Amino acid sequence: MTILYATYLILTTGLFIFLSPYFWIYTRITGRYRDHIEERLGFVPDKVIKRLSGSPRIWIHAVSLGEIKAADAIIEALSIMMPGCSIILSTSTEHGRDLATKTLGGKIPVVYAPVDFIGSVCRALAAVRPDIIVFLETEIWPAWLYEARRMGIKTALINGRISVRSIKGYLKLHGFFRKVLNNFDVLSMITEGDADRIMAMGADPQRLKIHGNAKYDQLTSLVDSGMETKMRETLNLNASQPVFVAGSTRDGEEKIVLNAYEKILKEFPDTILIIVPRHIKRTAEIGSLVERHGFTYQLRTDFDGANTKRTARVVIINTFGELFKIYSVGTILFCGASLVPLGGQNVLEPAIWGNMVFYGPSMENFSDARALLEKAKAGIQVSGHEELAERAIWFLRHPEELNMAGERARVSVLKNQGAAKKHAEVIKKLMARV
Repeated sequence: MTILYATYLILTTGLFIFLSPYFWIYTRITGRYRDHIEERLGFVPDKVIKRLSGSPRIWIHAVSLGEIKAADAIIEALSIMMPGCSIILSTSTEHGRDLATKTLGGKIPVVYAPVDFIGSVCRALAAVRPDIIVFLETEIWPAWLYEARRMGIKTALINGRISVRSIKGYLKLHGFFRKVLNNFDVLSMITEGDADRIMAMGADPQRLKIHGNAKYDQLTSLVDSGMETKMRETLNLNASQPVFVAGSTRDGEEKIVLNAYEKILKEFPDTILIIVPRHIKRTAEIGSLVERHGFTYQLRTDFDGANTKRTARVVIINTFGELFKIYSVGTILFCGASLVPLGGQNVLEPAIWGNMVFYGPSMENFSDARALLEKAKAGIQVSGHEELAERAIWFLRHPEELNMAGERARVSVLKNQGAAKKHAEVIKKLMARV
């Protein structure tokens, strides 16, 4: 055990002991985290263990929606390559667990990950007894990794990503992360830039692979023309009507979008605006902003009844999990978290529908997707509402150029399939060494 890891254990153990009473009170008062708290402490249910009857036994840890999508694609590839394997997936949040259960359709067990405290980690590892633990993207947990290596469990970082925005923070603790990363048997990264950044953190170059982004592999299978038809009916949109979709918007971006929309309306007065905020708890706040701009709006939930139709110019989507379907009806597509410094969103989701995509300058978390679209001349960076409106109006005036750019976007996504299989092959080869 290194001094750095011992220090980490002392700190996390101290925090765990100190915060436990307060956390217990919090769960009793709010009701949050009360369910499945045993899993977070490393007590994996017996019914889960009984489902792990095959070999080898693979534990995959994914947290965000993007990671879960990547995990789904990799699991599908693994089930073909290693048909007898048992797979368990863990996530950290209630929302993540719900997404994983829905995405995976119950085909593998889903549990809460143990907190990165030595007692919880050792208890969970002893119960599951995995042959390999696969961490997705940026899930780098010191106690998990150290204890897994001590117990002879292989470890892999798959679909690995280190953003430009986060690398400075990691480098401040270079000595610590160099020791942590040494516990990985293999690191299968998305891009050369990700590989360079994790090497700068101290990763062994001999353990590095570059295999692309697995989260894009299943986009093609998700596209369904019936989905677009149904969404047009739900939102009362005709085929000739321009639709401006602003997806995954964050605080500050809705104002920019509305300012651009006002300019677009002067030349294309039939244009409908659909705002899909990243956090639906901001719905009322966004609604007030829309009204201050002089527009009426309706909510997505207003159309759940058979007799209610869209009549307002602006629609706010206040439901989960519909952004991908909303992109199918868009004419002008803007991906949020990019005009504010939050790293962007997945621009390939609208692209696979055959749409050119607009975004702001902050795309650090999706630099590979951005590069893919820009290489195909199907992605456009804008700096604010003036440029967004100006470029959108130009393409609305030139629909043939807009359609050709959209087709280039779709083709660029199709040409970059297969990353999930490559990442799965890394896992298979690592298992051959067990």
